[in-house]
Amino acid sequence: MESLSQYHIFYTVAKNGSISAAANELFISQPAVSKSIKKLEELLQTTLLIRGSRGVKCTEDGRILYEHLASAFSSIQEGEQMLQRNRAFEVGQIHFGSSTTLCKHIMLPLLQTFVEKNPHIRVTIDGLSSRETALQLAANKMDVGLLVETSASKSLAFTPLTDLSYTFVASRQYLENLKLREGIDYSKKDPAFFQKATLMLMDHENISRQHIEAYFSANSIETRQILETSNMELLIEFAKIGLGVSCLIRNFVEKDIKNGTLIEIPLRKNISTRTVGFAYSKESVHNPAVTKFKQILKETYGK
Repeated sequence: MESLSQYHIFYTVAKNGSISAAANELFISQPAVSKSIKKLEELLQTTLLIRGSRGVKCTEDGRILYEHLASAFSSIQEGEQMLQRNRAFEVGQIHFGSSTTLCKHIMLPLLQTFVEKNPHIRVTIDGLSSRETALQLAANKMDVGLLVETSASKSLAFTPLTDLSYTFVASRQYLENLKLREGIDYSKKDPAFFQKATLMLMDHENISRQHIEAYFSANSIETRQILETSNMELLIEFAKIGLGVSCLIRNFVEKDIKNGTLIEIPLRKNISTRTVGFAYSKESVHNPAVTKFKQILKETYGK
């Protein structure tokens, strides 16, 4: 493809219908314009312009080329204007990934501050598990992920925020009915409790579920009745209406435990904590919007 400048010279001549007018607009000499047009015609092996006493006009080939160049140069101009607008309004975009629960309880307050300070940055959020989020980040298909630290995320830049603790909870009414029906008292730390109760857990693909299964195995806890879901927010609501005993992230139900809406089941051995934080794709270092988000994260968490 010939130099863009030659196409621009031809486009300017065809637009003005005059070599002299084009020369004035481009701040070059008329001979330079004529030479450029001739060279382009030789390259394309066709005549583009017909010269006359009243200026120049396009041949059929010249008209076809001019129409395409008009569209191309218009697109370039629009692109330049968009870049100028982006700089003026600090427009950009940032792509997040997070589970619904982590987004609601941790990311949402940060997003509120981020949007207030950067109203022109477009935000995209994908609802994904921590494992799926880590894979998307590794493939540079998103910028920032809020996730539980896993082996899949160790290759990413990771900023830990807090530890998540797990607990089992149920409504008081469910526990009273269970005691009447099965003769089991939740407060006695009896391993048989988990066999008698209906346990409500995340599905097997979820890393929290796998963490809990490892806890059951390590402590020789047997279960019989399990209700599964892919949404921890539903587990919270299921526990509140007395559907069974939910395994939840304690950080997110502390208020319900304190006010008695949910009763915490005492355990012989506590479940180990998991670390949650923000992970970043390798390409995100080039995104100014990510830098702005990191600043808000630092202001909020000191990290």
